[in-house]
Amino acid sequence: MSTNERMTTDSAYEAIAPDDFPAMMDVDRYGARSTAFDKIISATHDHFWDPLDPKYIDFNSPWNIERDLLVPTDFNMELQTAVSDKLNTDQKIYLVNEAVRWNMSSILHGEAGALALSASLCHILKDPGAQEYAANQTREEARHVTGFAKYIQVRWGKPTACGVVLQEILTEIVATPLVWKKLVGMQMVVEGLAMGAFASFYAKTHDPLLRRLMQLVMTDEAFHHKFGKIWADRTVPKLPPEERDMIEDWALECFMKLLRNSTGPEQKKEIYERIGLDWRWVQGALAEALADKQMRATMQESTNIFRVLIKTLLKAGIITRRTAPMYAAYVDMAELHGEGDRMIGDDIAEEGIRYLQELNGAGGSAAIYALSGTAAE
Repeated sequence: MSTNERMTTDSAYEAIAPDDFPAMMDVDRYGARSTAFDKIISATHDHFWDPLDPKYIDFNSPWNIERDLLVPTDFNMELQTAVSDKLNTDQKIYLVNEAVRWNMSSILHGEAGALALSASLCHILKDPGAQEYAANQTREEARHVTGFAKYIQVRWGKPTACGVVLQEILTEIVATPLVWKKLVGMQMVVEGLAMGAFASFYAKTHDPLLRRLMQLVMTDEAFHHKFGKIWADRTVPKLPPEERDMIEDWALECFMKLLRNSTGPEQKKEIYERIGLDWRWVQGALAEALADKQMRATMQESTNIFRVLIKTLLKAGIITRRTAPMYAAYVDMAELHGEGDRMIGDDIAEEGIRYLQELNGAGGSAAIYALSGTAAE
């Protein structure tokens, strides 16, 4: 791969072609380890958890999926439209809980993509420190897959199929040999979106089991985002304008694709059919209700998934004056500029890390220290 394809300006992110394993046996490679990731690697033990051990999370926690709402009705986009007028109480509960199932399934597919992508980074990152970090993240993403699969199993039995748009984006970033696309696509776009979703469900869910799962996953994801942020801080400011623009444009493209398909009426048509609604009518009701002003108001909420994603890209230098007007249609960019680097999920993750340290008998504070931003120094 050429330098232009890799967009690598820092040796910590130096990469080789996926099929060039002999380069991994270069004797000089082993002694050229970057220290950039040491803090987030050493913090791994502080936020260890096992989804199969009830000491950390008990999936036997009961829930009546037919009678009890997993989240409030005002958290469901469809019920903020004319859809609500056509449904009785039981149908509303069904719609809310099935929408959560659809969201949890999307998260599960995203975690499976993150697992595959992290493993693929182990094949191409030449720096031993970066490679070890990628191996750690692979292990953590694997437990997320287990955790979300278990949650879906105990609440519904099986997940829904992956949405077309999400599948396309995940397939592209897992399969690409380009390091910048992998890191921007997963560590910034997908992880930024995920942290917003986790924070939202943590704050809104009525289900203690889901709340615990969200917090445990966030203790890991905060570090995964940090890995991408280190890359952005060390790489983006040093790129030639045409390469930086390429990253910025691709991130915007991913954002718009995910935003336009966030409600997924066609992808949830089976849910609507079971309560007597045609997905095209639901799509029209959503379009009518989600006027720009209303959508903007929704986006302003600090836990809104897309607001968190936009802030992630902004703080990474992947939004500039060129593309800021596109995002400004949904959030107050001046407000985001004035905020610090901490994300809405950081406080939740740090509380979870303290819980895990006590549970695991760890006395150190390396994990919290890393989350505060010093891991990138």
